[in-house]
Amino acid sequence: MPTKRRYVSPLREQAAARTRALILGHATELFAERGYGRVTVADIASAAGVASKTVFASVGSKSDILNLIVDQGVLASGYEQAMRELLELPTPEAVLKALAHGTRLGNEGQFAVHEAIRKALPVHEDGEELWDRATAAYRDALRASARQLHTLTPPPSRSAEETGDLLWYWFGPTGWRTLVVELGWSWDRAESVLYDTAVATLR
Repeated sequence: MPTKRRYVSPLREQAAARTRALILGHATELFAERGYGRVTVADIASAAGVASKTVFASVGSKSDILNLIVDQGVLASGYEQAMRELLELPTPEAVLKALAHGTRLGNEGQFAVHEAIRKALPVHEDGEELWDRATAAYRDALRASARQLHTLTPPPSRSAEETGDLLWYWFGPTGWRTLVVELGWSWDRAESVLYDTAVATLR
């Protein structure tokens, strides 16, 4: 007898995807505002307007939710396209300007995701692994940018490895958070000063 193929309803799949996105969006906001340890699945369900069992069925446990937030944050960053464009730039100043603006947009747009992960680090059983996974592509992109700077004229006065470390120091999430959140700078001011600092130092 021929095997019956399971019917998949496109409308049902779309509704499920919307529910997942709704739950993950509210979970990200709650984790960023309160901290991962102070948020329950019931809190997430209430914010999303669904039952707790819907949260578990749709996205899993609280730990599963944080994992999904990390993965979505990496995909949403758009770093691959940004790097393709950056590697075509002809001068060190153009590369640094693109880094300052691109990392600013990424950190501003992904701020809640970064805060959700950061606040989970002290209490999540795999906090450090999550942060490493969330930032691995970011670090690699800045290392690639450092190598690109060393192919241009004039090259940085420091080694490619040290240049990559400095780019992470200036344009990584901690640098942006220090200036904007802890010190109250505007994103525009932080972008301008970080760019000026990078140009002045690497010359």
